[in-house]
Amino acid sequence: MKKCIIIGGGPAGLTAGYELLKKSKEYEVIILEASEVLGGISRTVKYNGHRMDIGGHRFFSKDKEVNKFWAELMPMQGAPSFDDKILGREKALSEGGPDPEHEDKVMLLRRRISRIYYLNKFFDYPISMKPQTFINMGFVRTVKAGCSYLKSTVSKKEEDSLENFYINRFGKVLYSMFFEGYTEKLWGRHPSEISADWGAQRVKGLSILAVIKDMLSKLVPSKDRKVETSLIEEFQYPKFGPGQLWETVGDEFTKMGGKILYNHKVTDIDISNGRINSVKCENGETLEGDIFISSMPVKDLVAGMGSDVPAAPAEIAAGLPYRDFVTVGLLLDKLNLKNETGIKTLGNIVPDCWIYVQDVGVKLGRIQIFNNWSPYLVKDPQNTVWVGLEYFCNEGDSFWNMDEKSCVELAVKELKSMGVITQDAKILDSHREKVQKAYPAYFDTYDRIDELVNYLDSFENLYCVGRNGQHRYNNMDHSMVTSFETVSNILSGKKTKENIWSVNTEAEYHEESSDDENKAN
Repeated sequence: MKKCIIIGGGPAGLTAGYELLKKSKEYEVIILEASEVLGGISRTVKYNGHRMDIGGHRFFSKDKEVNKFWAELMPMQGAPSFDDKILGREKALSEGGPDPEHEDKVMLLRRRISRIYYLNKFFDYPISMKPQTFINMGFVRTVKAGCSYLKSTVSKKEEDSLENFYINRFGKVLYSMFFEGYTEKLWGRHPSEISADWGAQRVKGLSILAVIKDMLSKLVPSKDRKVETSLIEEFQYPKFGPGQLWETVGDEFTKMGGKILYNHKVTDIDISNGRINSVKCENGETLEGDIFISSMPVKDLVAGMGSDVPAAPAEIAAGLPYRDFVTVGLLLDKLNLKNETGIKTLGNIVPDCWIYVQDVGVKLGRIQIFNNWSPYLVKDPQNTVWVGLEYFCNEGDSFWNMDEKSCVELAVKELKSMGVITQDAKILDSHREKVQKAYPAYFDTYDRIDELVNYLDSFENLYCVGRNGQHRYNNMDHSMVTSFETVSNILSGKKTKENIWSVNTEAEYHEESSDDENKAN
């Protein structure tokens, strides 16, 4: 029996292990997870009876295999959820599906609503044709945006940066309003310093810009341009957050004979003759294997290979940048935002899953309202509001190193300055979570990534999967598909790996889909 070692217990690693054991009995499969929990950035954090979705994960995909995978592990609800039942909201229910009020292993159908905070006002996300949109933008700004968009249809800039990529598609005014400042918050770099590749990959997710573009194109039609997005109105969501699904995958994996070793952070990789021989963990344990599937950050993978790595790939890997992430959870008695949407909610809170903060006067990037993701994430969803304030930073910088008390105080101060909560708002509880290497970035040595891919592919028994494993800003479903392709290659004996690396590169694949929507990003 061959031994397969999988590095990382996030969506990619768990999918690979589950699929390999499901489709073959010829392998012993071991997953090495650096932490004490499964799910990676898709985990759910439990705190004082509440749950936090790290980054936010909408379960929606165009890939049939992904949807089948989810449905087999967590069926759609067959009865109303707690909030839908109280409010009398009607949803399409799955005949014979589980009742979320009595069963836990269930997917909920949730409504997709997000808005944008900009100019001290709230805009629909995606932008609508409502009169309020034009009132918020102002007549002069709307006219300028239209003229700028028209100019972008006839005058093109060289696409040598992310800035020019989006100016070419949306015009400079819209780019400046809804992209420039937020991008710099997210990545810590001005868009002029970021590769256009990022925009080419993520354009489908930039709903705010695409819909504004659509809005303006209706006012100023253009035959040779099309809206580069597909907007969804509903999405699936596990009762207790995304981590619940991945914990379920882990349970099923172990039932099939797989083994998960927690607190096994891989630090050293033994290589020779174009193969991976073994990996050594921080706790000193060494594991040999025939096949290695890695979802660990490429930077760390190559560093672990040591001095035998040639200078060029070592330099590229060492220079790959990442952006880190901090979420501050606040339990509030109420929000200072009126629900003027006509959508019923518990406590009549605003119905948003996210509020995007375009205002560059605050460091805050997004606000999650966990009540609206699932009422089961909140201990008392009728009388309290559980929010997640999302900040982007670099590990080791002043924000990352800030003590939790100071971080919470800053978050509260920013909410007050925005008017999201009142000056005398009651903060009932708080919790901070840090996530390292949450977002692989497309600058510095990234422009030489193909050289590094060629080097990694030279190891015949190594497969790189997932967001960090490929240093690609993948959605959750994309990460899963890299594992589907990997397992297919292993079982078929296919030697080339282009199909694994090509996931999420074709324009037609993109969709407003399953992962953390850092996309107006």
